[in-house]
Amino acid sequence: MNKAAPSAPAAGAEDLIYVRRIHRRDLNRVWEFLKKVFRDVNRETVEYQRPRSKKRFLEVYEEEGVEQLLFEVRQGDGQEIVGYAECAFEITGTDNWMNERYFTKHDMRPLFVEELAVHPDYQGRGVGAFMLEQLEHLARLHGCTHLVLEVAENNIGALKFYRKRSFYRLDAAIFMAKKVAVDSELLPPRALKKPRPPEADGASARPKRSPRRSSKARGAEKRTSAPPPVGPLPRGAAADGDGEPLAGAGGGGEDDLP
Repeated sequence: MNKAAPSAPAAGAEDLIYVRRIHRRDLNRVWEFLKKVFRDVNRETVEYQRPRSKKRFLEVYEEEGVEQLLFEVRQGDGQEIVGYAECAFEITGTDNWMNERYFTKHDMRPLFVEELAVHPDYQGRGVGAFMLEQLEHLARLHGCTHLVLEVAENNIGALKFYRKRSFYRLDAAIFMAKKVAVDSELLPPRALKKPRPPEADGASARPKRSPRRSSKARGAEKRTSAPPPVGPLPRGAAADGDGEPLAGAGGGGEDDLP
């Protein structure tokens, strides 16, 4: 398939939309265009509304049975991309969720519209309508009976556009989720205690401890504080409670006889 073959432009025409097949030299420019078109939508949807990676986008170019069409407006010596369409005559890609038996059962021979992107600045100017007309033309030429595409349910503008052109909901499958109540693994924030106020006059909040003395110093203190030893009293002498001899108790006086 010659993907570089352009359609014949009208000579001298201005403000016309031209369609041609994509060329290898267009791939980087088209990828940047797709990111710009779907940037806002992809922030809000579960599924990407364009190829999920540039690698996959480049692989599509090499696949047989896939049409990649560029829609451009000529400005001076250059062309500005205003639309991109990608379609296939059979289900392609290893990550595709399409069920081929569904279409066989319903006697449908669809043309699968993988991408349909319109430049934000050119929406409402007939670009999307021209792109769908081109795809319907391809479908008739190849014996297809339906155009089948996927659109995000929250892409209100796109849904309105397709329904206005007789598209209808093919399947009731939607993404569903349920919130699971779980406790956080991390504790909530906790108030930090206020710093302690400084003590008056610089005094410490805790009393100072006296310096420890050595065992030798403690032994010397015990010896100096012990009472003097009491010697034996003379025979016949009486003593008071402190061990001192009592006067007149017999012996030891000046009037005692030798």
